[in-house]
Amino acid sequence: QVQLVESGGGLVQAGGSLRLSCAASGRTFSSYAMVWFRQAPGKEREFVAAISNSLSTYYADSVKGRFTISRDNAKNTLYLQMNSLKPEDTAVYYCAAHLRYYSSGPLDPRDMDYWGKGTLVTVSS
Repeated sequence: QVQLVESGGGLVQAGGSLRLSCAASGRTFSSYAMVWFRQAPGKEREFVAAISNSLSTYYADSVKGRFTISRDNAKNTLYLQMNSLKPEDTAVYYCAAHLRYYSSGPLDPRDMDYWGKGTLVTVSS
């Protein structure tokens, strides 16, 4: 079992920054890949970024160059640094754990093993 709790969401103006955190507990955090997804109102959940247990990262084209995913295995915490935010980044952001082998590439929500409950990010224009 893995428990995931997101934090750090909020309201920010376009061009601003936010850092999301995801605290994990349960299985050895350093052993599995972690992923951020987001879901905007009326839209499907979409892949944002992933980081493997060997620290390789992969980003959706829509956030590449603006968002940075990282992890602190000593603190069992995943991060998403979001810069140059745009109104279209408004969504509920979810962290998820992928316990099977992962090296790189986008992931489908159906591939995830555990989910957090999400944190809302609102970007005003």
